[in-house]
Amino acid sequence: MTRKKREPTSDLEQDGRESQKRKFVACQRCHSHKIKCSGDLPCTKCRSVGCADECAYATRDRQVKVSENYLDQILAENQRLREQSSTSAQAAEIHDPQRAISRPADAPDGTGIQNPLIGDRAWFHRYDPSSPPIYIGEAACSAFATRFRRFLTGNSAMPHIARTQYEREEKIAAANEADIQWPSLHHARLLVRIAIHQIGHLYHLMMRKSTLDKLEEIYQTQDFDCRSSKCKFFALFAFGQAYSIRSEPYSGSRVPGTSYFARAMGLVQILPERTSVTHLETLLLLSLFSYYLNRRHSAYILIGNAMRMGLTIGLNHNIPESQLIDPVERQHRIQIWWTIYIFDRMWGSKMGLPMQILDEDIHVDMPSTISPRWRHEEELSDSEYMTANIKLARIVGETITKLYSRRKYQETFLQRVQKLLKALKHWVETLPESLRLNMDDLESSKKPIVSLHMAFNQCVILSTRPTLLHLLMTLSQTKAATDRSETETDTEPDSVSVSQPVLTLSEACIHAARHSHSMILTRWINGSMPTFGYFHAHYLFSSALILAMSSFVPIGNPSDMTGFDSALDLLRSMTENGNLAAAEFYKNLEQVKICLDSYRGLKVGRSERSAEVASATNVQADTGSAPGFTGLSTLANVTANSSMHALPSNMSNSVPASAAPLVPTHEPPTSGPTGLPIQQGIDAYSFPVRDTISGYTTEMAFLEPTMQDFLAQSDIDLGLLHPVDAFFNEAENLYTCHEL
Repeated sequence: MTRKKREPTSDLEQDGRESQKRKFVACQRCHSHKIKCSGDLPCTKCRSVGCADECAYATRDRQVKVSENYLDQILAENQRLREQSSTSAQAAEIHDPQRAISRPADAPDGTGIQNPLIGDRAWFHRYDPSSPPIYIGEAACSAFATRFRRFLTGNSAMPHIARTQYEREEKIAAANEADIQWPSLHHARLLVRIAIHQIGHLYHLMMRKSTLDKLEEIYQTQDFDCRSSKCKFFALFAFGQAYSIRSEPYSGSRVPGTSYFARAMGLVQILPERTSVTHLETLLLLSLFSYYLNRRHSAYILIGNAMRMGLTIGLNHNIPESQLIDPVERQHRIQIWWTIYIFDRMWGSKMGLPMQILDEDIHVDMPSTISPRWRHEEELSDSEYMTANIKLARIVGETITKLYSRRKYQETFLQRVQKLLKALKHWVETLPESLRLNMDDLESSKKPIVSLHMAFNQCVILSTRPTLLHLLMTLSQTKAATDRSETETDTEPDSVSVSQPVLTLSEACIHAARHSHSMILTRWINGSMPTFGYFHAHYLFSSALILAMSSFVPIGNPSDMTGFDSALDLLRSMTENGNLAAAEFYKNLEQVKICLDSYRGLKVGRSERSAEVASATNVQADTGSAPGFTGLSTLANVTANSSMHALPSNMSNSVPASAAPLVPTHEPPTSGPTGLPIQQGIDAYSFPVRDTISGYTTEMAFLEPTMQDFLAQSDIDLGLLHPVDAFFNEAENLYTCHEL
């Protein structure tokens, strides 16, 4: 790199330089970043970040005349060198070695930061001084609830609510020591059939007919001592009891079936040198039942063992037909692998933990239907349903990796969200007709289909809820600036804008939450929701948080607080019935409710004071708002309208936040551009059962013109520094807890 020659200076310039020789002036970089400069040449800060040349030749102390283009060239060259150095260090993290050499770790515009959501430090909770700190994954719904409570209280040090409602090792050990025997043949048949009916159609965990035949064989031959068979059937007995009785007398545990589960856990081999498919089936059953005991960490470890053992016998590869001729056995092997894959992705998403195998390392076929079809149906899971579940699990894994990990990406946050939503849109558009919900009569849809659509909604929520929280905080900051400007007549409120993509993603999040809440509420009213299941409680808690946030923003509805209250009611009822996961989520949601009430009271007081100031200055202010909506909605009517109608192509991609009151003087519209009632809040107890899900569909979020415009935008349109990227980058304390 050739340094440009310094031009000769005049005597006047020479004298000026001498007069400033002793004067301290910050270097250009420190001055532009508004940070303290050490005054050295180069300064300490520039030397630490590797731009000493920039400091030496751009510092005013030297008074060297160079062209602006030359300085831009130096900055660009330094940026390129830093990118090359960072890329080399991270080449091992990228799947394609050639791409690792060429792809920069950070985008030139500064938007490719390491993680726009969670900062650089992991979050730990100090639970017990005698034990290691508990890691808190940011993708977990309980972690998001803590972030929401911190926003409501304004206390960034508010502690996370630790998980205490789970079956502890002491009770499981005590249950294992009890004399647990095989039940009678009649009772064993009943328990296994209940387990197959309740969970055997949700996931492929065993060959159904062969399992029943094996049970008959065990009782006929009196072969009760086979360790592998005993583990598998005791795990099935645990599910049978959990779905058939309300409690286990004298067991000391809240969840029926815990005794059988504990005995199976005591018998199962965790580290066999050579595993079998039966052993993998047992690990899958035990991992799933661990969620019924709210033992998420145990479930994650068990599925990790199943994953590693599956790799040792090559389940991630197709086995030659010459070695396994029976088509049922071949398909069973394939479906067992993909169930392990689904659990790996889904379990990790519940806690924000990484997936344990890359898609590039999987070379096995997708599930298919064997012939004759009757043989497939009596032994195996529906191939179309399982394929849809696998594709959704793959998107969930990508969501955790791209949005909630600490990897560095060239794409901006919105670019990554756009790609994930495109994948979800393609998933719902290509869904077979047999897997679509009957929205007129939810109970006519099979249980696995309802669960599949709730899992889809949860994936949409995971992808979009950080943006909804960003919108909520932006509105709050705008309202605070407006209040200050009203009390200080010579102060102009800060100009804040909310871009259309932020509004669009927030709307999609609210739609998904309303849909999941409606389905769960309908199942509860109809009495078809499992008492001790984990996932209904989890989805209910996740959607309740979004409904509470929806009641504060103009694109939502104040009546969504009714949905939050009904979710609190349902979780309380499930807790009283012994559901451990519901007990945890209910305790967490109760604390959110307390923070909401406190925040609402604080905002009402501020709103009343603002109204007095506005009245004194002849500024018309409307203070009549619904509970939970007061004081936060600081966007003008143009903002609310723009969130429901597509912006014309000639308009800017951002909408200004007005200093006008955000409290609407009219009811929100009941239909959007597509004619669907997208703005109806949830009033769960005012409608018949069938009407609780009317107007909500799985694909609703993708039918809005604003969402279609967002998905159609190119990478270039979303590639510039976006407010949501800058927000998460600067407000690192939102998703990083330094004090824990």
